[in-house]
Amino acid sequence: TLTVEASNIFTVQKGRSESNTRRERVEVQLPAKIPPRTALSIQVLRKEVTLSVPVLLTITQNEAVRTEMGEYRSVSGANISARYSLKPLPAAGREQAVTDGAEPVEAVIGEHRAELLAERYRFNVGLLMGEARSRLRWADGKSIKNEVDLQVLHLLGPKTEADLEKKPKVRRRLGTGRSLPIGENYKTEGYVVTPNTMALLKHHLTITGGQVRTRFPPEPNGILHIGHAKAINFNFGYAKANGGVCFLRYDDTNPEKEEEKYFTAIREMVEWLGYQPYAVTHASDYFDQLYTWALELIRRGQAYVCHQKVEEIKGHNPPPSPWRDRPVEESLLLFEDMRKGKFGEGEATLRMKLVMEDGKMDPVAYRVKFTPHHRSGDKWCIYPTYDYTHCLCDSIEHITHSLCTKEFQARRSSYFWLCNALDVYCPVQWEYGRLNLLYTVVSKRKIIRLVETGAVRDWDDPRLFTLTALRRRGFPPEAINNFCARVGVTVAQATMEPHLLEACVREVLNEQAPRAMAVLEPLKVTITNFPAPKALEVLVPNFPADESRGFHKVPFQPTVYIEETDFREEVDKGYKRLAPGQPVGLRHAGYVIAVQNIIKDASGRVIELEVTCTKSDVAEKPKAFIHWVSEPLVCEVRLYERLFLHKNPEDPSEVPGGFLSDLNPDSLRVVRSALVDSSVLSARPFDKFQFERLGYFSVDPDSEEGKMVFNRTVTLKEDPGKA
Repeated sequence: TLTVEASNIFTVQKGRSESNTRRERVEVQLPAKIPPRTALSIQVLRKEVTLSVPVLLTITQNEAVRTEMGEYRSVSGANISARYSLKPLPAAGREQAVTDGAEPVEAVIGEHRAELLAERYRFNVGLLMGEARSRLRWADGKSIKNEVDLQVLHLLGPKTEADLEKKPKVRRRLGTGRSLPIGENYKTEGYVVTPNTMALLKHHLTITGGQVRTRFPPEPNGILHIGHAKAINFNFGYAKANGGVCFLRYDDTNPEKEEEKYFTAIREMVEWLGYQPYAVTHASDYFDQLYTWALELIRRGQAYVCHQKVEEIKGHNPPPSPWRDRPVEESLLLFEDMRKGKFGEGEATLRMKLVMEDGKMDPVAYRVKFTPHHRSGDKWCIYPTYDYTHCLCDSIEHITHSLCTKEFQARRSSYFWLCNALDVYCPVQWEYGRLNLLYTVVSKRKIIRLVETGAVRDWDDPRLFTLTALRRRGFPPEAINNFCARVGVTVAQATMEPHLLEACVREVLNEQAPRAMAVLEPLKVTITNFPAPKALEVLVPNFPADESRGFHKVPFQPTVYIEETDFREEVDKGYKRLAPGQPVGLRHAGYVIAVQNIIKDASGRVIELEVTCTKSDVAEKPKAFIHWVSEPLVCEVRLYERLFLHKNPEDPSEVPGGFLSDLNPDSLRVVRSALVDSSVLSARPFDKFQFERLGYFSVDPDSEEGKMVFNRTVTLKEDPGKA
């Protein structure tokens, strides 16, 4: 808090300040773009004071003020008495400041007149606001908005029916972003041109024919998660948008952590998202070539065998290797000994002679690991690292765009350096920001901890955000792809709320999931005047908004079941469902029911209702219609909520006890005797339904004959004020 003394005394706080003498309200506005070294001049009673940010003061009672700009230091501490240099404008100026806002707004609208007339009310008014505010820096934002709205209305007139029609959704295609023409890699910033560059690019164009080539290179040591979905969409989507191809290449250079189930699951998820790889390859396909190139790198004096321990070379400032300048012949012999298994793990590595962007010196190219490889068996006991393998595999496969997340930017120089050191074709590395979601963890190590502690069942537990978990929960692949498209591809990391993904899920399932009726907490209802001697059949549309997509039959008999929450003994204001003296309609049945008798158990809990029914066309229209089931299937329904309580469970400042201490005890509720109408009897695992008024649900693979299991995918988006 800063107390400023002038003709008025203001208490300045974040966003607002209030006059203590004349009691005028003053807004403090921070401009979106602040010119460098700009601030307000404030004179303290005894010394000069400065603020770390400039502020613009506007008195809302139409008394415009000017401030003198200056440069000064930031001050911290208790309240400070200071003299503010405020100069009121002359009366004419005040009047002009209040009334002249119309002219700049009119000028802005004039500049966009043609677009406004063409797009009408679909034109982005935010653009007009932004330009108007830049011309009226001292004006109140609300006043500008009112003036813009008024002048747009004057130009276009009232909204027509065409203006009110919903704009058709256009599916965004991922990235045809700006990049260099194929074969002009050498024009990329940071690209190193050697005497052989042009010849290598010419040979590359001969092989690819100028076709875009990307690759998705996961490590087969875990299950793919929502962040990988963005990488899959970008790599496969960019290639598809540009008429190219995308490889699925497993980076299988760490045999200790790789399992066959991960290879299978990765490909399954790529294809589940709707993509077919041009070819499925493995880094291990090229182990022989990579070893040959490692020998060549040593011969060229660009690599050496080192005996420093892993602990010694960790971090960004490790001591230089005493073996950096050892003779080439000696390194060749020692590297051969590494291959033959004459060194133990950690006793020798092959290191490259370069310094990376992050200051890391001489990254490791090969290390000793006495672990059989799932594909090559015991042939190798030395394995290449990511830093060595990645760019050379890209070169072998003639990748044009090596698309990777931002954390690999520090490896870009080593990427270019290694290809050029070996005189092989050098692709271009492009970085983009990774995708993160709040209220979850995606680290393989942390998910393993969740599984080990029993917090989740496995990698496909529907509370996780692995792709197998999302599929099991019922998320359609189209929704995940749409979400990735909406997030877009930028250099900045994107951290999104889960509800944005859930909104994409609802959009897709609204079109894909047929309707059914289910009751989670059943209350028995007996119709005492049932209109037929036996059960009736009711036709229920699969998609009420489009009955051309078919119907299914459900039985309707004297005993039906409704949700316990759809009945109250006493009616509150705003309550519209079933109660004594307040009938409701049964959805799709064509009948209205009214309570005649309430049956309770010994504890006073309502266990049954006796009602009478009247056909809808002769009964008074009820205030509400409720769902129901009759002759239902008894099913298990699993209701999921967020797994963690805080947005960032891995952040120590938010969750000091660690992510395992942040588990939501209510993340899973199992309803073991839910009742679902018999139309779902033939459903198979992953089939999806909308249970009317409850949400979207998917058949779980745990389902077996006689006991179906449903996972709630997402709730319905309903009016929060609905009773």
